[in-house]
Amino acid sequence: MNPADAYNLCCKYHGKRVRISDSSGRVHVGEITKVDRRQVWILPDRRHSGYGLGFWGFGGFGGEGFGYGIALGTILGIALAPIIFF
Repeated sequence: MNPADAYNLCCKYHGKRVRISDSSGRVHVGEITKVDRRQVWILPDRRHSGYGLGFWGFGGFGGEGFGYGIALGTILGIALAPIIFF
């Protein structure tokens, strides 16, 4: 996926729970909290404690609660994540 397509899709899904796969094979699941032309910020699902994300904290950087950033150029796919109740 090229960065322009990733940006447009991230804007479309802003505020929604998504599943993002990146070029290093990682899958990120959480809510998109911010998007700019270089990165998308995703707040990991608390119920999974960041499982599979390589990031174990919450609250974002600088206390703004954005989550962590993923470079748009590394995104291979974005899909709405199914809602699973445990």
